[in-house]
Amino acid sequence: MEKHGVDESGVAESGVTEKRDATNGPETLKERQAPLKARYREDPQAAVVTLTAEGELDGNGVACRVRTATALAEAGLHPATGGDGTQLCSGDMLLEALVACAGVTLRAVATSLGLSVAGSVHAEGDLDFRGTLGVDKQAPVGFRDIRLTFDLDTTASTEEIATLVKLTERYCVVLQTLVSSPTTSVAVRGTEAA
Repeated sequence: MEKHGVDESGVAESGVTEKRDATNGPETLKERQAPLKARYREDPQAAVVTLTAEGELDGNGVACRVRTATALAEAGLHPATGGDGTQLCSGDMLLEALVACAGVTLRAVATSLGLSVAGSVHAEGDLDFRGTLGVDKQAPVGFRDIRLTFDLDTTASTEEIATLVKLTERYCVVLQTLVSSPTTSVAVRGTEAA
């Protein structure tokens, strides 16, 4: 699960480590985050947390089993690349992670701003499967465009909604990761075949 951080104004950043419900008000969230903010100001290195994910390659079929906090998810090929549609698609999982992070971040920001917000979050992305199948070397591998949309039910003013969305964009870990493209490395560990 993701972890929440806090900016100077007390607005929560993306990811929550415990379940929260709509009854948690801004004071409760600020009170929970206050000791974290103090610690991170005193010791910036304490704010750096390494999140991990692992998958199992069992040798049966074209799949990877990923353990989540609550279940084992099996990812496989999308039907547009030869999959049969019975396994999760990693591209869908990426969009689901974006929706989850943006939704949690929006709720945390709304709580900090004292806004009552309900509704839904949607993400969609365009893929050209010629790239990943090697049909056209000029076709990109990966999403060309990703669109994130909030359908909100709120009594907040237009200005308050603009602030809510601006801060959600700023503090959503998954969105900012996609936008800023961090340095990524690939390595192989283990024994080599003889």
